[in-house]
Amino acid sequence: MPTLDDTFAALSDPTRRAILSRLALGEATVMQLAEPFEMTQPAISRHLKVLEGAGLIIRRAEGTKRPCRLAPEGIAAIDQWLGLLREALTRNYDRLDALLAAGLPEKDEEIP
Repeated sequence: MPTLDDTFAALSDPTRRAILSRLALGEATVMQLAEPFEMTQPAISRHLKVLEGAGLIIRRAEGTKRPCRLAPEGIAAIDQWLGLLREALTRNYDRLDALLAAGLPEKDEEIP
């Protein structure tokens, strides 16, 4: 099972992020994914192997082609982790809002 470390390591490369962005539009073959890049098909295949190992894409055999698509479980794991961070930030902002609503003493006022 891939870890979040594997996932974020895979996402650290701009080419892999671009590949994921392309796959967000729908399934694509290795050759279709290689088109916008100035690199060889084997280089793209190595990127795909990293993405697959991180659980971010799924590849299937279709004759001689190996179409790729996003892996919903891998994307959901990232979203779940980011959701925890969003909740923590929301709690922090809610506490700050409560403090501000309660009114802070003026600078010249003495704090009891």
